Amino acid sequence: MAERSFEPSRIPGFAAVAVLAFICLYLPIFTLVVYAFNGGSSMAVWEGVSFHWFEKAWANEAVKSATLRSLQIASSAALIATTVATLAALGTTRRTAFRGQTFIYVMINQPLMVPEIVTAVALLILFGVVKQWTGYQGLGYLILAHTAFCIPFAYLPIRARLEGMDLTLETAAADLYADPWRTFRHVTLPLLAPGILAGAMLAFVISLDDVVITEFVKSGGQDTLPTFMLGQLRRAITPEINAVSTVLLGLTVMLLTAFFLLTRKKD
Repeated sequence: MAERSFEPSRIPGFAAVAVLAFICLYLPIFTLVVYAFNGGSSMAVWEGVSFHWFEKAWANEAVKSATLRSLQIASSAALIATTVATLAALGTTRRTAFRGQTFIYVMINQPLMVPEIVTAVALLILFGVVKQWTGYQGLGYLILAHTAFCIPFAYLPIRARLEGMDLTLETAAADLYADPWRTFRHVTLPLLAPGILAGAMLAFVISLDDVVITEFVKSGGQDTLPTFMLGQLRRAITPEINAVSTVLLGLTVMLLTAFFLLTRKKD
């Protein structure tokens, strides 16, 4: 008698639990988006459709400053993290297995396994010492902190792309007397480009949305958009926060959709 494979969808009540899980996950987000278009100032009373709070957020200099700062940090961190991740992926994938390879994998992915609060405290202590030595108080610390946290997020899709690439193309280039640099530039890099772009977008989203590490590392006047929103929630909640959250959610969804389209396997 042939063994039947285990299918979770056949478990009684599976569909009801799945629907309930989706409701718990997405109903609060849906509610936030809807009330971003509320014409009144109440967070609980619907007073008609309006773009008033989006316009107010657009005219808010503090929001614009925090947004530009977030984009600057996220772009810089994504660029540096993707470059480092690409080099690490090439060094750990495009060669035969070596002693200590597993240890290197663990060290690269360590920020994913350690609670973010632990990483934040460690960076706070490290940068506190550096600030005492150098006296520098700029955004460099936030960029370095976000870079360190984003490297494994960029590394994973790049490494996955490398492992799925056909080595015979690089071998054929070498047989045609292409040196390693030409092979990398004309064969490896074009094939690797979707993985690099996906890693960069994922790192950008992670940096843009980060709160914990930013809260610990930032100095006065260095609020990013998420930490600015957190500070506003501690004072007074207005639909303006809903509008900013909706825009941030839309940007994140677009980037993650692009990441999915770049990394999915084509038939």
